[in-house]
Amino acid sequence: MKEKSVNLKETFKKFDESWSPKVVAELNDYQFKVAWFEGEFVWHDHSETDEAFLVLEGHILIHLESETVSLSEGELYIVKKGLRHKPEAPVKSKVLLFEPKGVINTGNEQSDLQAENDIWI
Repeated sequence: MKEKSVNLKETFKKFDESWSPKVVAELNDYQFKVAWFEGEFVWHDHSETDEAFLVLEGHILIHLESETVSLSEGELYIVKKGLRHKPEAPVKSKVLLFEPKGVINTGNEQSDLQAENDIWI
């Protein structure tokens, strides 16, 4: 069976809600997720896994307890497991996330921004 390629630009045309990651591919037990980031997210951590952020378009900040990491288009940053962080997007931005299947976007934090998990687009 021939696998289909994924056009990331096209996937962003299919939804517009912020902080609601959508799965576009899987690699072993990991998922590639696209997400619109806009405004501030919640402080949280992922005690079991690292989390990768790749900015496809726009600009995001990742606040850590000791510093703030600024990412522009084409930049990648990995938040290590257990590290509290709070993403923020001063402008609506397109982001690709890479994390294990089943990861909840808000970690163990209860929030209105918790997205339904494992939603494919």
